[in-house]
Amino acid sequence: MTTPSRYPDTIATPITRELVVKKSRFIAHLVPVRSVAEAEEVIASVRRQYWDARHNCSAMVTGLNGDQARSSDDGEPSGTAGIPMLEVLRRRGLTDLVAVVTRYFGGVKLGAGGLIRAYSTAVSEALDDAALLHRRELLEARVDVPHADAGRIDNALREWATAHGASFGDVTYGTSASFALWIPPAIKEEFAADLAAVSAGSLLPVYGSTRIVDVPGD
Repeated sequence: MTTPSRYPDTIATPITRELVVKKSRFIAHLVPVRSVAEAEEVIASVRRQYWDARHNCSAMVTGLNGDQARSSDDGEPSGTAGIPMLEVLRRRGLTDLVAVVTRYFGGVKLGAGGLIRAYSTAVSEALDDAALLHRRELLEARVDVPHADAGRIDNALREWATAHGASFGDVTYGTSASFALWIPPAIKEEFAADLAAVSAGSLLPVYGSTRIVDVPGD
């Protein structure tokens, strides 16, 4: 059996969280993105919104395999902000994500170690609030169902998808109801058997291409 490909996760929606360390405010903004250009737009937008802040440090990881990464200390001592933020994203196994941490200086210097802890903690705690999307390579399975059985099969397919890490796709109606699921390729025979069992052997899936699908985390 072929081992399924593994890809870094991403986050479902933007997250903002604030951390206060010795009167300095660290506001972490985490935003899902699809490209370096989109990440740069997010950074520019945060800088415009928080124009009066001392620093807007950033880190991003992009690409299906997380193979593109950039970071910026934005005036903080070299290596105390952007790289620690980037290390958190790497450690969490994430991609297609940009983190911007806005700092309002509180009058007390934190030192290099304190800055590293503050910036990395700001990103880490924001990620604790994030809903993850798991990236999976899934196979399209389409099932055509007579209209009379569509409601029952609809419920059965949705339950099966939830239990097997699959994604329920679109439903189209014509001479029959056509259901699309995106399933792990390794269990396509199991899907066919379960479908036959629930339909008394009257239904068989037609398989299509594979694609990368974002599946909500647990």
